[in-house]
Amino acid sequence: MQFLRTALWVVLAVALALFCKANWVSVSVKLWGDMVADTRLPVLVVGAFLLGAVPFWIMARATRWRMKRRLDATERALASATAAAAPPPQTGMSLPNSTDPLLDKSPLTPASEA
Repeated sequence: MQFLRTALWVVLAVALALFCKANWVSVSVKLWGDMVADTRLPVLVVGAFLLGAVPFWIMARATRWRMKRRLDATERALASATAAAAPPPQTGMSLPNSTDPLLDKSPLTPASEA
C-alpha cells in the first residue's frame, strides 16, 4: 500500500512539473484598487488550489481527531464494562495435590519386606 501511495505522489509531482513547464508565462493580476501583481501562471494556479484545499484539509483532520477521541472513549467504556462484568478469580481454593500423603487415597504398601 505504501508503494501505491508513493507512486501516486510521484505521478502528481511529474504532472505538476509538466504543467509548470508548459505554462511558465507571466500574468498580471489586478488585486484591489490600482494594485497589480505580476506573477507566473503556475504559482497563481497552485496558490489558488492550496487556498481552496487547505480549509477542507483542516476540516477533515479535525473530524478524524474528533472521531478518534470518541472511539478511544468508547473502547475505554467497553473495557471497564467488560472488566466489571467478569467474575473475580477464586484465589482461596486450590486443587488437591496427589503427592500429599494426607490426601493420597491409595492403599499403603510396605516399603520393603524383610
